Amino acid sequence: MRDMRDYLEWLEARNELIRVEEELSPELEIPAFLRRVMYDKAGAVLFERVKGHPEWRVAGNLFTSVETVREALGVERLEEIGERPLKLMESLPLGLSDKLSSLGKLRELGNYLPKLVRKAEFTRNVVEDEPLNFVPAFKTWPKDGSRYLTYPLICFSDPKGVNSISVYRVMLLDGERGVIHWQVHKRGSQAWRDYLERNGGKMPVAIAIGSDIGTLLTAVSPVPYPMDKLLFAGFVRGSGLELYRLPNGVLVPANAEAVIEGYVQVDELSEEGPFGDHFGFYDKPSERNELYPVFHAERVYYRDNPIYYGSVVGKPPLEDAVIGKAIERIFLPLMRVVLPEVVDVNFPEYGVFQGVAIVSIKKRYPGHGKKVLNALWGTGQMALTKVIVVVSEDINPHDINQVIWAIASFVNPERDVLVIPKAHTDALDPAVPRPPLGSKLGIDATRKFPEEMDGRVVEEVKENPEVLRRLEDLFKKYLGG
Repeated sequence: MRDMRDYLEWLEARNELIRVEEELSPELEIPAFLRRVMYDKAGAVLFERVKGHPEWRVAGNLFTSVETVREALGVERLEEIGERPLKLMESLPLGLSDKLSSLGKLRELGNYLPKLVRKAEFTRNVVEDEPLNFVPAFKTWPKDGSRYLTYPLICFSDPKGVNSISVYRVMLLDGERGVIHWQVHKRGSQAWRDYLERNGGKMPVAIAIGSDIGTLLTAVSPVPYPMDKLLFAGFVRGSGLELYRLPNGVLVPANAEAVIEGYVQVDELSEEGPFGDHFGFYDKPSERNELYPVFHAERVYYRDNPIYYGSVVGKPPLEDAVIGKAIERIFLPLMRVVLPEVVDVNFPEYGVFQGVAIVSIKKRYPGHGKKVLNALWGTGQMALTKVIVVVSEDINPHDINQVIWAIASFVNPERDVLVIPKAHTDALDPAVPRPPLGSKLGIDATRKFPEEMDGRVVEEVKENPEVLRRLEDLFKKYLGG
């Protein structure tokens, strides 16, 4: 699919798109409608008339279900996407005899590389007078501090030339300034700090609105640095992303509906919030010790009849729950590169992704469960996960009842519960007194080796296979199978 418009047409052909003809406001009304539709699992929405913004239409709930995302990306399993870069890495030549056999794989890599183009439809129109007021940004909850860009594709490169396209909410201060909520552990924050240390002055930044579904998913994905996220977009999409270079030098998706060009003054900071977040609580600036950079919008480019895409969050399960599940599947193969013992992972939708993770492993030695707990907390965005439960490979992490049984059966709290005090946590966690400093909980619910039980051996009950064989005909007669 070339862009967001193709995706909307595809959704409509599947009867997964609601068109709303009545005029609604982007302040509270559209977000409330989107939440109700998502809670009812009724599909995506396209608002044809937007109060105060006659030039625009608004799309929402584009990530209707994991199954829809999978089919849109054209794969049998979402894990295939995470396997693509790994297969190419495996084929890199290690010696002279390997070089010829690797040429086909290197050509395959070229299919995923981004491509620079000289034209983009969004350059047809431009607004330079208070450009942020031109955009139908949402006010999603009554006590939000302002209107917000809630799914902006923040585009930038760091001083090393690594390109990024990421989603950070942006609170609009006025028609020309907004506050970018990139937390200290995010790529944007690190690039900003590098600019401050090396160059000072202005860091070129652009905000793209809307793109194809693969690029939208890439932007919110925890791609490990220093992998170029514009390259990773090619792996997710299945083909290289076309890019357009703005006058300020920033590369943006050529298929965007609109692009806001500007910069961050690297030493200009501001409070941000309140904002009703995905935990279902207001994230207030008075509760955290963080300030965020101010984005200066110089102009906005936009396509004819542009479509704004905004996501809404609140108590789960909303659109971000689908996004989280898709990311879970895509990044499982990459997690296994770091921890080969990992069998599967589940971020339960009511665990709001960063809150709870359940991981099954092939346990090989005493203490292996705790080793995995500590390793996960030291790996990428898993560093923010508050509660991790590790189970043995025969326990399905997606079956909560099996997980509860494993906790009840294999956990001796004084031995198997690990609490990490005063650890860096998700700055949005409503349970933490002084975010982003909180604590973490690890539960080793794996089956225990004798060494971990002081020699005690606990034997599980098992059916007699011969008895089951004799009863097989009766099972079929009375139970149908």
